[in-house]
Amino acid sequence: MYSYKIAFAALLACSLAPLSLAQTATPQPGDPQRWYQEDSTPQAQLRTLRKEIAAALGEAKKSCQQEPSATRSACLRGAQETYRQDMANAEKLREAAHPQQ
Repeated sequence: MYSYKIAFAALLACSLAPLSLAQTATPQPGDPQRWYQEDSTPQAQLRTLRKEIAAALGEAKKSCQQEPSATRSACLRGAQETYRQDMANAEKLREAAHPQQ
């Protein structure tokens, strides 16, 4: 159950990232300039996607720690399995998020 939520959240974040970038074209005070530079190559997009997948795993693990102890280990296993699947399918996820490249 949790693995689908994590996978959906990761895919959603990847597909909406260009939209959110377009909405905030001017940097906010204190933001690093690199946050506003779009990944221009498929390799850079894949690198960013892998970072996002790893961050999603970290968030899922935090969420699993809030679960009752009876379901916590299953939640953690699901989060780890989703991480493995997302990493294995990272190129397909990148292509879905950036179909023009």
